[in-house]
Amino acid sequence: MAKQANRMMIGGFVVLAVIIMAASLVVFGSGKFFKKTNKYVLYFDESIKGLSVGAPVLFQGVPVGSVTSITLQADLTKMKTQIPVFIEIETDRWKVESGERNYRKVAEKLIEMGLRAQLIMQSFITGQLMIELDFYPKTDICYAPAQIDKDYAAYVVIPTCKSTSARLGQALGDLDFKALEKNLNSSLAGIERLVNNPDLAASFQALKDTLQYARKVVARVDRQVDPLANDVKKTVKDIGKLANNVDARVGGVATGLDKTMSAARGVLAQDSPLMVELETMLQEIAAMSRSIRQLANYLDLHPEALIRGKGKPGDKSGGK
Repeated sequence: MAKQANRMMIGGFVVLAVIIMAASLVVFGSGKFFKKTNKYVLYFDESIKGLSVGAPVLFQGVPVGSVTSITLQADLTKMKTQIPVFIEIETDRWKVESGERNYRKVAEKLIEMGLRAQLIMQSFITGQLMIELDFYPKTDICYAPAQIDKDYAAYVVIPTCKSTSARLGQALGDLDFKALEKNLNSSLAGIERLVNNPDLAASFQALKDTLQYARKVVARVDRQVDPLANDVKKTVKDIGKLANNVDARVGGVATGLDKTMSAARGVLAQDSPLMVELETMLQEIAAMSRSIRQLANYLDLHPEALIRGKGKPGDKSGGK
């Protein structure tokens, strides 16, 4: 019996030793036993659903601490509740070079510079939240209780800003949905009146008739323009032939006049009336030949001039 009792005692000591070793590994292995932390409290007046003890605390995206406790306070006289959330910040992870050793004074200076806490989404899948610390010097959406519970006097209070989801919910709550519904119904009624207006239907029909008439006019003009274009081309060719014929005839006349002029110079004086008249006639015939040739060349380049006329100098369109 004595040997059996000794075995039970030895077994109990072994189990106890294993438990102590496991606890030591948990406590000392995590390093929390040797870490130096500063304690803060954050007051939220919004839902913190998704925030739990152990949730990380970040400063500009860098993990610096964690949530240690969450409580709920209710003021029955004011019918108001607030949620104190306690956090610890590891001094080794967030070092502030200020020359001040008292962390409370350092924290108060940072708060004066705009340090605020805000709930942000940790995981969209699980809906878990975490706390983000950052500077918001110009924001006025902050919350800090006017009076602090005496039990929390050892904690530094960091003001909080409403989360993005809370601000969105507040903005939606401030919307006057009845007025929006009324305006929407009024707009829909106006659209219905416009669509069912007989004048609008008549206007569409008139527009349709106008487009059909315009198509007919364009088709008629096309049918008339084609023969006119052919006539213009034929006229230009005829003028070209005329110019060539005139050139040939004028050339013969000019040759005959040249011979006549040569014979006349041998008989008549240079300043005699007949000699002057012959020279003038020769110049006029040459000018007429040039004019016909220029007209033929111009119409060859601008056949539309037969319809619109010759344009002004510098006008390439050929119209008046």
